[in-house]
Amino acid sequence: MKVLFTYNYGPEKMNAVAELGYELVYVNENEISNSDKLSDVDVLVCYNPFERLDISQLKQLKWIQLSSIGIDQAPKQKVKEQNIIVTNNRSGYSIPMGEWIVMKILELLKNSKDFYRKQSERKWQMDTSILELYSKTICFIGTGSIAIEAAKRLQGFDVNVIGINTTGKKTEYFNHCYPMTELSHVLGQSDVVILSIPSTKETHHLINENNLSLFRKNACLVNISRGSVIDEWALAVALKNGNIRGAALDVFEVEPLSEDSPLWALENVIITPHNSWISEMRNERRYNIIYENLKRFINGERLINIVDIEKGY
Repeated sequence: MKVLFTYNYGPEKMNAVAELGYELVYVNENEISNSDKLSDVDVLVCYNPFERLDISQLKQLKWIQLSSIGIDQAPKQKVKEQNIIVTNNRSGYSIPMGEWIVMKILELLKNSKDFYRKQSERKWQMDTSILELYSKTICFIGTGSIAIEAAKRLQGFDVNVIGINTTGKKTEYFNHCYPMTELSHVLGQSDVVILSIPSTKETHHLINENNLSLFRKNACLVNISRGSVIDEWALAVALKNGNIRGAALDVFEVEPLSEDSPLWALENVIITPHNSWISEMRNERRYNIIYENLKRFINGERLINIVDIEKGY
């Protein structure tokens, strides 16, 4: 069984994979290309080598393990044609992303960005528009592992945590969950809306001019899912006009975010460069999922984090 890694997790971890019984090949993702030594790999462990690596030439490829949660980069048509299993890194980044969500909610309610600006200007000026997190209704659109970790960390704030998922299924740490069909109703009762939903045809520009008009005047928006879930121009207008309080955005429809984007100039927007998943534990947790799946695969057991390539998650 031959496995191709496009990231080197270090001698100890790579040797542990070899000890499972794999023939291990490593090629840096930025330098990869099709070659004879890669043509017979059974497993591909990667993030996004697909612009350089044509998987249709990997005739024995049975499974792709992605190091990301999203699967947008995977060549879906080729995956379907070759009947390749795809697994992702679901839950691998959930803890730092959950922490990031809580931090940004508090920064938006406490106007932290403005205080940092005043500090840089050495300006001593009180702000009486600060809000409490206590008793607020926090809504997660998407109740997967990231939302669960954030909801867990919000328990000590005495908030009402609600969620939206496909069917309204009950989820741990949520006071109540609603089906997607009740989105309009739920948006109107939420003080903070967090987007933690996969990018699919159905969720493209889910947060558009119409749905933004349903937000409460003082509501905040947080996005850690995918930029395509938001109509960015409609959001910029809503923020500029004060129709919503503010937004914390870690992902954008086109990355890097264009210097021409109006979002950069808005005082009520916090922008980070797709950074919410980063922590000192990221490689450890990512490798643990990879190793567990490699162990299962070579033993003929069911893999964890199998994604539905048609649904996109």
